[in-house]
Amino acid sequence: MQYWLVKSEPAAYSWADFVRDGHTDWTGVRNFQARNYLQQMQPGDLVLYYHSVTSKEVVGVAEVAAAAAPDATAEPASGWVAVALQPRQPLPRPVSLAQIKQDSRLTQIGLLRQSRLSVMPLRAAEFDTILELGS
Repeated sequence: MQYWLVKSEPAAYSWADFVRDGHTDWTGVRNFQARNYLQQMQPGDLVLYYHSVTSKEVVGVAEVAAAAAPDATAEPASGWVAVALQPRQPLPRPVSLAQIKQDSRLTQIGLLRQSRLSVMPLRAAEFDTILELGS
């Protein structure tokens, strides 16, 4: 099992939208490194859902429902991919970016090192730490 973090602006597609829909294809990623991470995702992998820009907090846990496939929002044969995600559970308490920055166990998390990347891997310990902070 691998662990991931995906970011979305709540005004564009919030956790509430995701829960209402019950699933989504994670489309529109146009960064090569993020695309490579999407290609590594496998069904059953767990994903933290982060609200970017405004609230800057991890709000829920999702699961990869299907591996990477061509992104329907991209030009055919462009190489861009999307994965299918489904929500699992909201965090009892959102975990803010400030909390993440203050926790010594999270100093190497990709969210702090590559803040503009919309899809990134997490180590199991980072994933568990954020769940602990949010419980």
